[in-house]
Amino acid sequence: QVQLVESGGGLVQAGGSLRLSCAASGRTFNGYPVSWFRQAPGKERECVAAMSWTGANRYYADSVKGRFTISRDNAKNTVYLQMNSLKPEDTAVYYCSTGSRPYESMQVRSTSPTYWGQGTQVTVSS
Repeated sequence: QVQLVESGGGLVQAGGSLRLSCAASGRTFNGYPVSWFRQAPGKERECVAAMSWTGANRYYADSVKGRFTISRDNAKNTVYLQMNSLKPEDTAVYYCSTGSRPYESMQVRSTSPTYWGQGTQVTVSS
């Protein structure tokens, strides 16, 4: 059973930073694509960052480019999302996700991942 557990969310002022972590149990992240999605109230879930299974390719939504960075620590079996220069519009529940088959393509659609974390709330005040 694959379980993903996010942490690191919270309340921060605009312009501040947060680092989200996603720890996996039951399986390694190594060899699998990983993604971070977010969902704000009344909006669809959107991918903000994704990493290919090799780690060589990364995707960022236009709204977060230059501010967010996705990374992975294989030794700790943990994926991170470093978020800088946060804006009130970044307020959402953030989810990490991964696929069920190794060497899958990078996952940027919300229908693609198989496994999801429970989400962590990020609130940015103005």
